[in-house]
Amino acid sequence: MDKTSEIDTLNSICKEAKAQGKLTGKSLTKLYEIFGQRFINAFEALKEERVKKYVFKPSDRVVWIVVGKERDYLLMPEAEFCSCDDFYFRVLDREIHLCYHLIAQKIANILEWYETIEERDELYDSLMKEWKKPTP
Repeated sequence: MDKTSEIDTLNSICKEAKAQGKLTGKSLTKLYEIFGQRFINAFEALKEERVKKYVFKPSDRVVWIVVGKERDYLLMPEAEFCSCDDFYFRVLDREIHLCYHLIAQKIANILEWYETIEERDELYDSLMKEWKKPTP
């Protein structure tokens, strides 16, 4: 499946889920058919409440994080960017179009299945530095 149709299908399913307030069995099946193991990993992240939306105050800057197996991953959903190895090695090589962290964030955002964490603006730089660190 090409990038546009993969993303369009995810967007379409998210739009439908938002209207219904849930993911239907049909949607879950479709997501699995498209993304396979990536969807299973994304769904686990959602169930385990590993999608975090940091809101920095008073600026209201928002940073999305998915707590991964190795570390916390920084996401920039508008740019379809994630700091995980899968993104660097498979997305950038065009093997896949979205890592599971981006899939999880997209679903979490539309259905509000995330934890909101408020932090002071003073902590923004130190947290970003931590999240941007290369994987050891």
